[in-house]
Amino acid sequence: MRPLSRLAIIAAAFAAAAFMASPASAQASRTWISGVGDDANPCSRTAPCKTFAGAISKTAAGGEIDCLDPGGFGAVTITKSMTLDCGGGPGGTPGGILNTGTSGVTVNDGGANTSLVKIRNLNFDGFNQFGTAGIRFINGKSLIIEDVSIWNQGASGFAAVDFEPSAAGSKLAMHNVEIQYNASAGIKLIPQSGVAATATLDNVEVISNTGDGITAQDGVTMTIANSVVSENGIHGIFANSATGGNVNVNVVKTVSSENNGPGLMAQGATATMRLTDVSTFDNTYGIRSLSSGKVLSFGNVYNNNNSTMDGAPTGSLMPQ
Repeated sequence: MRPLSRLAIIAAAFAAAAFMASPASAQASRTWISGVGDDANPCSRTAPCKTFAGAISKTAAGGEIDCLDPGGFGAVTITKSMTLDCGGGPGGTPGGILNTGTSGVTVNDGGANTSLVKIRNLNFDGFNQFGTAGIRFINGKSLIIEDVSIWNQGASGFAAVDFEPSAAGSKLAMHNVEIQYNASAGIKLIPQSGVAATATLDNVEVISNTGDGITAQDGVTMTIANSVVSENGIHGIFANSATGGNVNVNVVKTVSSENNGPGLMAQGATATMRLTDVSTFDNTYGIRSLSSGKVLSFGNVYNNNNSTMDGAPTGSLMPQ
């Protein structure tokens, strides 16, 4: 057999090196993190990374980062479609983010507004209310938050969930979410000027925050169902047309109680709140409207024992 030429040997060596390097440099559709991992690892299940920030660069757009144990996995900025899941099922086990002086998760795809982001089964703790936002949405197409707890956020006036989309059509969905003890609002939905956005909140508890429980401003259409908004420092649920844009808030099977302000409030001529099966107890005001805001009832609104005034809906709607 003829010996290989020097050129053939060099070519073979380069080919072998490229073959060996490509799996390591490729982004995976699913990666893993662990409290005992290392961000120098490939983020596989057997060689996990340590933080979300370490894993995200090794995870393909549309992929998923899962947790192997209940560690603290650090703040992260998401710039592409991504799922963070620390669930107890096939996706992993519960985990958390301890964020001080920063937001826990920031969604910002740089203005492309195409990212689909899901955050599941995580606990966010700002530690003595030094976190800014637990979850902050700046640019993207949609954000889904499921089975999440957020505490001790609100530094610099951010809400625990701060939704401020810059492009029309952005969507927020929250299910089984607990928000407590934040030094500002629980949830703020304030799109950029002229931007319309939608939100659906189901089984959400917003309790003991120093600002509003839930605030929706110009451009937001939101439905809140099966939820509790209680013991917040200002409004319970607030539909606020701050600059004259439309804001529509539908409240279904929800309690707003013990807030140091109105349990339900609509402010501005283009702010409308629609109610069915809603209770407001032990607030400063029960139901209040300012500057021609509309609070309309389909019926079954229970409004009692509010310290300054119970108030009433400004109009009624006929069930179909």
